[in-house]
Amino acid sequence: MTRWRVAPHDRAAIGRLCQELKCAPLLAQILAARGVPSGAAAQALLSTNISELSDPDTLPGAAAAAERIVAAVRAGRRITIYGDYDVDGITATSILWRCLKLAGAQVDYYIPCRFEEGYGLNSEALRQLHAEDPQRLLITVDCGIASLAEARVARELGLELIVTDHHTFAEELPDVDVVVHPRLPGHASAFEDLCGAGVAFKVAWRVCQILNADENGETRKVSPRMREFLKSAVALAAMGTVGDVVPLRSENRIIVCYGLKAIRETPHSGLTQLLEVAGLKDKQTLTAEDIGFSLAPRINAAGRLGQSRLAVELLTTDNEQRAAQIATHFDELNKTRQSVERKMFKQARELIEADPALAEQAVLVIAHPEWHVGVVGIVAGRIAEQYARPAIMIALDEQKQTGQGSARTHGGFDLHAALTACREHLERFGGHRAAAGLHVRKETIDAFRTAIVEYAASNRDAPDHAPAVNVDAEVQLGDLTHRAVRELERLGPFGAEHGRPVLMTSRVELVEPPKKMGGGERHLSLRVRQGNSVLRCVAFGKGDWADEIAACDAALSICFSPSLNSFNGYENVELQLIGWQPAAKAPELAAAGT
Repeated sequence: MTRWRVAPHDRAAIGRLCQELKCAPLLAQILAARGVPSGAAAQALLSTNISELSDPDTLPGAAAAAERIVAAVRAGRRITIYGDYDVDGITATSILWRCLKLAGAQVDYYIPCRFEEGYGLNSEALRQLHAEDPQRLLITVDCGIASLAEARVARELGLELIVTDHHTFAEELPDVDVVVHPRLPGHASAFEDLCGAGVAFKVAWRVCQILNADENGETRKVSPRMREFLKSAVALAAMGTVGDVVPLRSENRIIVCYGLKAIRETPHSGLTQLLEVAGLKDKQTLTAEDIGFSLAPRINAAGRLGQSRLAVELLTTDNEQRAAQIATHFDELNKTRQSVERKMFKQARELIEADPALAEQAVLVIAHPEWHVGVVGIVAGRIAEQYARPAIMIALDEQKQTGQGSARTHGGFDLHAALTACREHLERFGGHRAAAGLHVRKETIDAFRTAIVEYAASNRDAPDHAPAVNVDAEVQLGDLTHRAVRELERLGPFGAEHGRPVLMTSRVELVEPPKKMGGGERHLSLRVRQGNSVLRCVAFGKGDWADEIAACDAALSICFSPSLNSFNGYENVELQLIGWQPAAKAPELAAAGT
């Protein structure tokens, strides 16, 4: 049973914030619950200004990389962008490619095959690229920081290599010409949580500054074409930022806030068609959730199913007809991915529940020969959420006797540190605290599982397998007026480490029996009443709750996030259901100050 930790109710702080912000009590209560002490602090949180983005020179390595890139452009050398196959890598590749095309460069891109080459730099690819053109400049985006052996190959070949990345370092930095990384050791950085697309955006921005400087190095007013490029680059960076689930604060928050507007306003063929197939073309205001649940999955589906180059083409083409063809194809790929995901999630649950000893382990490590390499990551995330612990899912190749896996964390567990500690059992790995990829021999999976479970036991408190939800406030349904919920939207965009407000209320009654909806009846819809207030609740992926709720003969306590749902030109308050309990069960209260 999920535990709800309800934050303390500080009447004095709520009253003070209401007065200073001239807002409804609900917004003030959320701000107080999240530790915002004053109206001035709240305004700083609520305001986003594109001018507050730090200059690209404050990103370690960006200035040196941009100088080399511009020198290569002016010398007429070929420049190749070496990307990654997820939405972050694809948007990063597209940003830099569009920038260099605008600069008149000879530019192309290389996206490794997810199934044959895996993540990061590949030595054979480097040799092939060098053989084709030994004078080319190679730039990685969203990869390369842990590719030490491959960097040595590039050095031996004499291939000029710039690495731009945001992932966790290996035991040393790669021996390349320039490293661009927001957490580069020994360098101060204005912001350390950029994703790969955010890093690429800063590098492209600096390239534009150099190209637009006069003979004295002073930046001139940007041209209309360059201004339009920078606007589209923010749109793509926003997609990468949300899609890679990096913390949505500070600069990332600004990028996403302005990127959401730019996605709609930029005359970009690929984005326009992507909005069309996702059913978002006529939506007046886009949200980060629209990226996370509608746009990014369609781009990721291409990467997961081996068609990453086509994804870059979608985000770089100016041909409306071609963009429409690709976007429609990606919509079909996403439906295929969803079907594969549902099957794999079911198989993973069956494996866990069939083995009581496995089900109790602090880290879930499971493998299956039928699993799709491109989908294990997203299913691992669902398993981690379902069982409230880190999950590692491995797709086995029986012919090669190897496995390729993806790991997703839970409860702040540092996956990269754990994999580093267990590296003797792995062929290779990479990633960061929250998500990682790995390659392993089939015969060492059991030893790896034992090692990482032992590491988890010795490096964090004993895991509590009962998931907990931090609740910002206890409210009445009558408090959730259109105005009050509209004010809560000011806290957006919402994402990693800055989620939507979570509320709870007690003693609601069902207006009618719960309904299952969506493909495979995966989702849940119900209407609840409290006093004179009646609201609709939806719970995505929780269709199995319908029978349990219908069988409950008591009033309910519900935990939810409120939002505004637009339909046929009308906006209604709707509750995204997070959990439910019989009303007799009281939620756990958080201690003051926690």
